[in-house]
Amino acid sequence: MTAGGTRAERPPVWCAELDLGGSLPAALEAPAGTAYATTRVLVRLHGFPLGYVSEQLADGSVEVPALLRLVQEKLLDEVNAHLTADGVDAVESVPLSGLAAASPGCPASFVPGTSVSVVVCTRDRGEPLRTCLTRLRALDHHAMEVLVIDNAPTDGAARAVFHDQVGDDARFRYVLEPRPGLSCARNRGLAEASGEVIAYTDDDVSVDPKWVRALARAFAAEDVACVTGLVCTAAIDGPAELYFDARVSWADSCRPHVYRLGSDDDDGLFPYSAGIFGTGANFAFRADVLRRLGGFDEALGAGTRTAGGEDLDAFVRVLQAGYALAYEPAAVVWHHHRSDLKGLRRQMYAYGTGLSAFLTKHLVDPRTRPEVLRRIPRGLAKLSAVPRATTHAIGEKASVRPHGFLLRELGGLVTGPLLYARARRTVPARAPFHDGPAALSAPGDGRCDCRSLTCACS
Repeated sequence: MTAGGTRAERPPVWCAELDLGGSLPAALEAPAGTAYATTRVLVRLHGFPLGYVSEQLADGSVEVPALLRLVQEKLLDEVNAHLTADGVDAVESVPLSGLAAASPGCPASFVPGTSVSVVVCTRDRGEPLRTCLTRLRALDHHAMEVLVIDNAPTDGAARAVFHDQVGDDARFRYVLEPRPGLSCARNRGLAEASGEVIAYTDDDVSVDPKWVRALARAFAAEDVACVTGLVCTAAIDGPAELYFDARVSWADSCRPHVYRLGSDDDDGLFPYSAGIFGTGANFAFRADVLRRLGGFDEALGAGTRTAGGEDLDAFVRVLQAGYALAYEPAAVVWHHHRSDLKGLRRQMYAYGTGLSAFLTKHLVDPRTRPEVLRRIPRGLAKLSAVPRATTHAIGEKASVRPHGFLLRELGGLVTGPLLYARARRTVPARAPFHDGPAALSAPGDGRCDCRSLTCACS
């Protein structure tokens, strides 16, 4: 507490990364213009995340030798596990010159032949989309297309940004989806996609250059129909980002895992646990499987009354259909959290409505009702532990307190079932999915692949 009795503002945290493979810099330099006090560094080896280390900054930078000492203390076992799996001798420490580049036996050296369609859904968010497209253009997968789905826009920002950022890159295509709702947009992307795998990300996400390649590698097992990846926090510049970073578990685990029904993963909530598998900001599907499952539930997701839950529902339906879901942390993206407290309050309410709407869908289904009912006591117990866990993650001295946001989330949980019932009655009609991608129709139906700002297709 300060002398006036108010909590001190926690200094911003710079979120960075360091790959131990190849030559290392002498120091990591934080961006100018922000008074960062500490850095949280994602440590990687040949692109594969090993874990995080944190260190104080001095004059806006941190010396790499100091980070290597932390790696030695906290992550040496992970370093050697990776090297051993690659067929390389273990090390006693990471040299200042860095470790050797990826060997032929390293998964990083394998280039999968899978064709991938990347789908980015956006609505009236031109500037975030600009950053997103810049990173997407750096992707180097050899068989890839990128579909930008402009969802019921009220302005021409997305189309203008697409034209400005994409230029003559033939891998990119703009598509207008007039039916509002994130699930409608994602389903439009599914209908248009030509890839064997369809990968989804959001317009407030910056993807890693090897993101698509890592996702595609994770489909090597024939029964894997869905892959999720690591969603790192891109910045913690204020209290809203601090709270959200502490509340979600997207960036917690750097260990790959494969989930199947009937495995040892059942913690009493599986597979209905929120956040256990990942999030819609970073996930991919075998396109033919997702089409057979009917795509995304259009009564769920942002832009509907329920405001979320469509990704959780897709995860569960993949598992219920007998497929496996793989978590692959090497498929890294960086998520830009909401920076204003008002927007965060809306988002936490939406998290609550989306979760309970998703659970309501499976509660009213007689095939899954017994499973959901059996998990309610454990779910309530887990919910009761959230305030203490979030407070601990934020830090007792932080200015932002979790209780008001948790109450908003709880309010969303209460109203979600009613909102789902209303949303089901207003789902917009759409054509069924075909076995392959839908052919582009004549101009005028919104299926536009041209890049002209004066296009009359829509």
